[in-house]
Amino acid sequence: MTECSQSEFEFEAHFSRQVVGRFGGDRLTSDGGALLLREVDRRLGLLRRVVACFTDGREPARIKHELGQMLAQRIYGLALGYEDVNDHEELRKDPLLGVLAGKREPDQPLAGKSTLNRLELAPGESAEPERYHKIRYSAEAIDDLLVEIFLEAHGNAPRQIVLDLDVTDMPLHGHQEGRFFHGYYDHYCYLPLYIFCGDHLLCARLRPSNQDASAGSLEEVRRIVGQIRRRWPHARIVLRADSGFCREELMAWCEKRGVDYLFGLARNRRLRRKVGRSMRQAKQEHRRRGGPARVFTEFSYRTRSSWSRSRRVVAKAEYLDKGENPRFVVTSLGPQAWPAQRLYERLYCARGEMENRIKEQLNLFADRLSTETMRANQLRLYFSSLAYVLVDALRRLALRGTDWAQAQVDTIRLRLLKIAAQVRVTARRIWVSYSSAYPWKPLFATAWSALRR
Repeated sequence: MTECSQSEFEFEAHFSRQVVGRFGGDRLTSDGGALLLREVDRRLGLLRRVVACFTDGREPARIKHELGQMLAQRIYGLALGYEDVNDHEELRKDPLLGVLAGKREPDQPLAGKSTLNRLELAPGESAEPERYHKIRYSAEAIDDLLVEIFLEAHGNAPRQIVLDLDVTDMPLHGHQEGRFFHGYYDHYCYLPLYIFCGDHLLCARLRPSNQDASAGSLEEVRRIVGQIRRRWPHARIVLRADSGFCREELMAWCEKRGVDYLFGLARNRRLRRKVGRSMRQAKQEHRRRGGPARVFTEFSYRTRSSWSRSRRVVAKAEYLDKGENPRFVVTSLGPQAWPAQRLYERLYCARGEMENRIKEQLNLFADRLSTETMRANQLRLYFSSLAYVLVDALRRLALRGTDWAQAQVDTIRLRLLKIAAQVRVTARRIWVSYSSAYPWKPLFATAWSALRR
């Protein structure tokens, strides 16, 4: 990118007046609404606990940028739309970002791109400190923190929770560690595993793409379920996922541990034969009244070799204008509480909402995985996940009951966080002055009021 050295920019005149733009405004920020995120962090204590997941081996007398300040700078930056550490070469002078990061004097410059890059290249907790990489992080501690934030968001133990599992592709354009070509996605990529409960992110595990979609999911489920049950021993837990997770080891573990499951089941000839009569009924209904026709049925089913037992399968025999469209799910849930049609339409189809949560991860730059090692890219994925936790908590705590209660994170960022403001520092106050023409002042006031309670 060409470096900009021009200081003034002339535009089309307005009647008799010239219109000239310049970047000479003193103490201005384009992220005035980010103070709301700071209030969210005050409620959660998130960044303080993130710092505890790291070990700083630097000599205290030589430290210019504290670990907590660098982590806050990077995580807030992602939430505000700055995906690369290169952006911080100029952002380090932003007076409001200095407030967010915790600098005592906001006009003190923050960490630059090279310092933040060394942070992102932090080795594992068990590794010996190196000359240029003396900060280490614990993946296990960050994993536990994500689940702990979810548990704290509930005042009382819920009667039932549904854990959604899914994978997505993160395209790679370099020669990163763990880079493989994936035939389905038709490019080189990583294949991270995500686990959500509603809007809450519980797991973001980076994985190479040369493996089954369900690889490693049992270990993550075992860890998360164990942490949840230590807090909520009587809560009912349901795993929900597509057919990529319909594996014997996962279903058998659920059955032994009292965890329910609802997984998509890939079609095959035996399954198609079992729904033959229902499909003919759906075809007749389609011809009679036109439009899609559905008939739901269920039966006991066992594969010839891969399953250890028979299980309940619910089928949707659907006939469309283009022909047959059968779908199958396998579940441990009983027919009394969950009849076939209600199980499929109300419970299984609701997993589609998780796709929106994964899109929000991309809006927070979870796909910026260009460092060389898997461990460094996992840390980048963690930073993106923690930025999501902040913005999601803003949505949950401050926007509940408003028109933006279900807004996507990029909408919240654009309308509520990206507010131009002037920052003025006095001996007793830091004044952040917003434009009087800002169109969403009532919503901003509502969010602020909710966070200050």
